Parts: sequence; C-alpha cells; structure tokens
Amino acid sequence: MKFSYGTRFAFLALFLFALQSVCVYAGSFHKDVQIHWGDGRGKIHDNEGKLLSLSLDKSSGSGFQSNQEFLYGKAEVQMKLVPGNSAGTVTTFYLKAPGTMWDEIDFEFLGNISGHPYTLHTNVYTKGTGDKEQQFHLWFDPTLGFHTYCITWNPQRIIFTVDGIPIREFKNSESIGIPFPKDQPMRVYASLWEAEHWATRGGLEKTDWSKAPFTAFYRNYNVEGCVWANGKSSCPANSPWFTQTLDQGGLDKVKWAQSKYMVYNYCTDTKRFPRGVPKVCT
Repeated sequence: MKFSYGTRFAFLALFLFALQSVCVYAGSFHKDVQIHWGDGRGKIHDNEGKLLSLSLDKSSGSGFQSNQEFLYGKAEVQMKLVPGNSAGTVTTFYLKAPGTMWDEIDFEFLGNISGHPYTLHTNVYTKGTGDKEQQFHLWFDPTLGFHTYCITWNPQRIIFTVDGIPIREFKNSESIGIPFPKDQPMRVYASLWEAEHWATRGGLEKTDWSKAPFTAFYRNYNVEGCVWANGKSSCPANSPWFTQTLDQGGLDKVKWAQSKYMVYNYCTDTKRFPRGVPKVCT
C-alpha cells in the first residue's frame, strides 16, 4: 500500500505526539492486584510481576482487581488481545465502584471472527446509569503486539487514550445537570469473559469453543491515584493527571480518532434517542 506525503506526515505527527505522551511506569502485578476469579485461568508469568495473562474456556473466564480503591486517578496498562477468531469474547480494562448504584469507566474490547477488526467499546456509568457508548475500530491490529491503554479520571474530566493518543474526553457537566462520577471510590479491574449473545455483530457471530482457551496478555500495569482508605482519599502531591486537560493538539487528536475510526457514537444515534440526543451531547 502506498501512502501520500500528507498521510505519511500525519502518521509521523501522531507518532511524535504519542512518544511525548506515553509514559508507563510499571508496577507489579504481585503487589498491586489480586486475581479474584478464574480458578487458575489468570497467571502472573515472572518474578517481578510485569506480565499477566487471563484465559477463557467454556467453563469460565478470569479477571483481576486492584488491591486499592481510588477516588480519582490515572490507570494504564499495555495489552495484547486474543488473536484469530475471538468472536464472542470480551477483554476489559476498567474502573468500577461496588453496589447497585455504581460508577464505572470502561475499556471493553469486543472480539471478532478472523480477519475482522476488534471493536473498542468505551462507556461511563454514574450511579448505575451508562448509555454513553462510543466505539472504535483501531488503526492497528491489537493482537500483534502490546499497546498502551489509559484512563485519566480527575474532578473535571475523563480522558481515554490509546498509545498516548486521546480518543475520547468526557467532561464534568454537572453545571447543566449531567451526573459525573466523583463520590464513589473505584477499583481497577481487568477480565476476559464470554458474551456471545451480544459482543460480535449483536450476537450473530458465536464463540468457536474449538479455539479455546482464549488468552489475552497484560503488562506494565500502573496506577497513580488518590488512594481511598478509612473513608477518605489521599492524593499524591503535584500530580499532573489531577489537573490534566486537553490542549488544542490533544483536541485535534480526538477529532482525528473520532472522524476516522469511530464506528458508533451515542450522541448521533437519533433512532435510539428519537426525542433528541442526551443533553451532554449538545
């Protein structure tokens, strides 16, 4: 495939932006998380706790959760997704509070049949209500190597980034009556599970269990956040993420990602919202 000069320049600019923005300081899966379900299907592969895998077979999936809760933070990890025919599988990295009126911030990767792209599904829940889905087909194959996925959550906004490139910003719009997750501490979670009834083409493509076990890999896990303990949070001093915004360059990257790679946006779904899109979209 041949690329024009303009296309090559655009990708060079994105690479330089990502190079400046990607900053993964690896924690340790041994000390920072617990594999809380899966009956041995989740594994840490080294003494330093840098690499972890989650597997799914017909009996069960698997997952891990952070040992600490956070009220605001920056959570990032590098992931390599299930290759080949991954239809019906969902690989995740997200933040979530407990209870029936929970808050949640999602990266979910919806598998597909061989040769078709993964769908990256993002969503934000406040007090148990989500309905803020934006979905993307990425500009690379996420099964061929590790890529960095990051959620930055501060009092003013939530920023989703892929390899340092912001793809979505959800602002605090409480001033116009839009709920924002700000009261409930959340843990960081990751999981690999089966959802063949909806995950791939609305459930038309089913999981091929002859390909099991399905395995996804996580490495360079790191969370910087306001740790919640004894009913209050404690924030690291002078943390850039706590006041992080998107400058014009960052906003341009969001526009680039959404114009070229977004495949669903709740803000433009007039069939779903025939009386008008949600107020946060206007």
